[in-house]
Amino acid sequence: MTATTFSEARREAIRLLIGLAGGTGSGKTYSALRLATGLAGDARFALIDTENGRALHYADEFAFDHGPLEPPFTPERYLAAILAADAAGYPVIVVDSASHEYAGEGGVLDMQEAEFARMGGRDSAKMASWIEPKRAHKKLARELIRLRAHLILCFRAEPKIEMVKDERGKWQIVPKPSLTGLDGWVPIAEKNLPYELTVSLLLTADAPGVPKPIKLPDRLRALVPLDIPLNERDGQSLGEWASGDRSPGNPSPGDTPNAAAVPLPSGGDGRRSPGTAVADLLTPDQSRALDAIVGPLRREGKITTEQLWHALGEDRARDWTELVLELGGVDEADVLHWSPLRDALTKSEASSWIDRLSKYAQAVTVGDAPETGGS
Repeated sequence: MTATTFSEARREAIRLLIGLAGGTGSGKTYSALRLATGLAGDARFALIDTENGRALHYADEFAFDHGPLEPPFTPERYLAAILAADAAGYPVIVVDSASHEYAGEGGVLDMQEAEFARMGGRDSAKMASWIEPKRAHKKLARELIRLRAHLILCFRAEPKIEMVKDERGKWQIVPKPSLTGLDGWVPIAEKNLPYELTVSLLLTADAPGVPKPIKLPDRLRALVPLDIPLNERDGQSLGEWASGDRSPGNPSPGDTPNAAAVPLPSGGDGRRSPGTAVADLLTPDQSRALDAIVGPLRREGKITTEQLWHALGEDRARDWTELVLELGGVDEADVLHWSPLRDALTKSEASSWIDRLSKYAQAVTVGDAPETGGS
């Protein structure tokens, strides 16, 4: 076994992953072209176009090479186009729009519907039908961080609202909060993707091109003014920082104390790997207690196996489909099972689940059940 060696930590050149989200008239495409021009310097950059040639409207203003991407908009086809541009040596790649990979013709949502139909449309197959589409998307997301080029992803965004009671008990319509959205505007994309990028910005039609930060680390805030439209200078400044330039105008990570970290939902000690020691796993008594509660709830239709897996994902701050694959939760017939979930629980998790499920079972018995999705 090779021994691990350590050396002084130094920031090296990195590649930026930038997301621009916005509705119609918010200036996504134009802003992406301006940023790309600053990032690319004197070189041409590549643009992958799913918007029927919209970017060509700016061909006289910016120096870029255009590559159309037609349906089906599968993650695999997006990845192939991006890797082709990267292999060609372009310093910057713009994708306009990345939303089709999720909600476009042949995208992740269509893939799930097709998979669900292939499985016979059974309720028990609903969760399992997400496994392959999400696997394909996650492969795309993994490959993005290995690119040699900077990448700018444009996302469509749509407004979301919800009804809430105010302090007087009256219902009010308010913008829906979202981890990957802002002011009720939510990018049309797989829910985690915008927050996995280096920088994610929202643009709105009332101030086209002026960024509102969804994710903008403290160490980069000085490089992206929030009161003027995005421009070539912003791209140049970000590129200089990414190259490792530590000049006064481009602060290094160490120049900004307490840099913002991405908050994770509270998962207790549950975010463990499959290698958790056997001594930490639930006891036989806990296993029997869980079965005694879950069995009747499932038989009576008060809770589903899918809801249980979804709850485990929330507890561990993980994607539940990843957990299903990791823990062997679905069999060869694409049927989702409870027992692999139960057997993977730690003692502390099992104790918490017994308590929560007992309260839920009591509540449904008296007809006052809470939402089951997170139980």
